[in-house]
Amino acid sequence: MTATTQQRVPAGTVRAADPAPSAAGLRARRAARRRQLTACGVLMTPFFALLLTIFLIPVGTAVYLSFYSDDQPGLGFGPERTVFVGLRSYAAVLTDPTFLGGLGTVALYCLIYIPLMVAGALALALLLDSGVVRLRAFAQLGLFLPHAVPGIIAALIWLYLYTPGISPVIDLFARADITIDFLGVHTVIPSIVNIAVWSNLGYNMVVFYAALQAVPREVIEASVVDGAGPVRTALQVKTPLVRASVVMVAIFTLIWALQLFTEPMLLSQSSPMINSRFSPSMYIYDAAFTRNNYSLAAAASVVLLVCTIALSYGVTRFTSRADVAEEAR
Repeated sequence: MTATTQQRVPAGTVRAADPAPSAAGLRARRAARRRQLTACGVLMTPFFALLLTIFLIPVGTAVYLSFYSDDQPGLGFGPERTVFVGLRSYAAVLTDPTFLGGLGTVALYCLIYIPLMVAGALALALLLDSGVVRLRAFAQLGLFLPHAVPGIIAALIWLYLYTPGISPVIDLFARADITIDFLGVHTVIPSIVNIAVWSNLGYNMVVFYAALQAVPREVIEASVVDGAGPVRTALQVKTPLVRASVVMVAIFTLIWALQLFTEPMLLSQSSPMINSRFSPSMYIYDAAFTRNNYSLAAAASVVLLVCTIALSYGVTRFTSRADVAEEAR
């Protein structure tokens, strides 16, 4: 028999370093890395193309137009020319009481609309997820259908219901000796909020319901075993677990609310309470297509964009700090 000897490395002995990778191995790694970068570039190209064409180019155009204006020298009898005006358009926008009033109107609209939208959609999603509602699929479809109606059509439907003389709702209140003006000075903003909530509640409800479906059933069963009732389970167990969806819906609702345009534009045909500069978006439309002042419209657009980005960033930072504080507990 031949004895097999094993070489043992004494304790404390340092092994020799592995040999350096060969040139072929380095080339293979570099080729794999290039393939990965190429695949990432191909997959990200549609996103960057849309970002460039839909966001960056329009924003850049608006910024450019805000610094230039069309002037006619010689008391208006000379040829029209484009001149650099600097921040003159921004100063005109920020000192215009109608634009500032539109910002205040949208701020009030957001204070009413966003809590109603988020709380209402979340409550409906929790109700559907609890299993109390029968025919859940039909309930979801019925709640989502208003979102499928185009915004202009929805505004026209509600304009019919808000207009005295032709509205069956107002006639029904009149038979009960109740006089109500849906487009009055104190009710016009709640009426616009009602249209927006009716149109978008079902969509956000579907978002929350999908998030609730991802909640582990074991967590819910554990809360039930611990003695939590349906309301406590919904508020203290399910809602914190879908907090990311709540923040997302709140941010998207805020962005859409700041662009308020369709509903007041159509309702302005029947209400003197809504003028042509009721909201910042209507102010921009009036400046561009009624007064033909594209520099002013571009400056107002940039101001509205900055406000939207700042508020969205503020909501994100606030929720992030709240999450950190909750984890620290």
